[in-house]
Amino acid sequence: MNASYPRIRHRGTALIRRRLSAEAPPRVKRELLARDVVRLAFYLPHDHPDIASGVNHAIESYLRAVGQGPGTIHHAVINDDEGDALTEERWNYIRELLRPERPFRFIEELDEATAHRLEKRGYATQLLLDGGWRGRNGYQLWYHARLPWRVPSQDSVSIFTATLPTEYLELHGAMRVRDLALDMASRLRFASGHVGLALHFYWMLRTEDERLRTELARYPGIDLRTAWLPPTRLGVRVDGVHWLNFLAQPVLGQLGGTAVLRSRLHAPETTVHELDEERVVVSLGERPEAGDLSTRQTLPAYRELARVLEPWLEPLRLSEQTRSDKPPRYSDMRFTKDEAQRWWRRFLD
Repeated sequence: MNASYPRIRHRGTALIRRRLSAEAPPRVKRELLARDVVRLAFYLPHDHPDIASGVNHAIESYLRAVGQGPGTIHHAVINDDEGDALTEERWNYIRELLRPERPFRFIEELDEATAHRLEKRGYATQLLLDGGWRGRNGYQLWYHARLPWRVPSQDSVSIFTATLPTEYLELHGAMRVRDLALDMASRLRFASGHVGLALHFYWMLRTEDERLRTELARYPGIDLRTAWLPPTRLGVRVDGVHWLNFLAQPVLGQLGGTAVLRSRLHAPETTVHELDEERVVVSLGERPEAGDLSTRQTLPAYRELARVLEPWLEPLRLSEQTRSDKPPRYSDMRFTKDEAQRWWRRFLD
């Protein structure tokens, strides 16, 4: 029998700017604002031409696993367009966009106006596949290719993420999700990556949503990193501890290599599997765990790996997430400063 997981479906109101008349107030409609998912994420410190083959393979692997159609993936946002249905014409455009060939290699080769436009939008290529604006079914794939500078910032990364509804995990089992993750990762030139339970946000919470914040604080294994801005400046840092943790160079080398890493992890459920000489995946059990602090399920294997990885974990950058509330709140979770710090260090303190 497969495990069941906390079902978190937060519904609320989002302001719709359409008015029934000039005098009428804006319409308010209840909709899904956040939901539990399984999240797969890979951070690639390379430009698109260098990772195009692996990205295409990962997209194909994901779509083979989840299929296409009204219940899964049938909508695409391509670069900065407004999004539309996934027709064959749009698929042809996506395939062309994801080819490794480019009319230029580095930003410095472009004319000033074009370079400025790319700098302003902040990426070279972006693709979002999902269930549409109102089809919040838990299936999503997002690829964000960094700007190709001749001398790139050491912090800049391209990002590849995908989500599955928790029901997919419950129906097919953790082994199917693990196999999918390994297949997607097999050709990706990642520095780090992960798979685990997460909360996916379609809209920020309200300051008044204290009950939901309290509930989520019970579950250390549900990742809330998605509430912050996308970690395009992650570099070779690691974005926390999860069920499956993909590690490559330089962090793996700085840890002393696979053998040394394995010798420092003693939890019986933890395994370290070599993907090749340069990459490993650390599994914290046979399936992802939410934990539950109210029943003292503190996830000791997660805490052990967090202590080993602490020097390489992503720091909390509150100044980049500040909103205009008084007192200030941070991220789509609308955390106070103390709440944000406690969650960020939940496996270390």
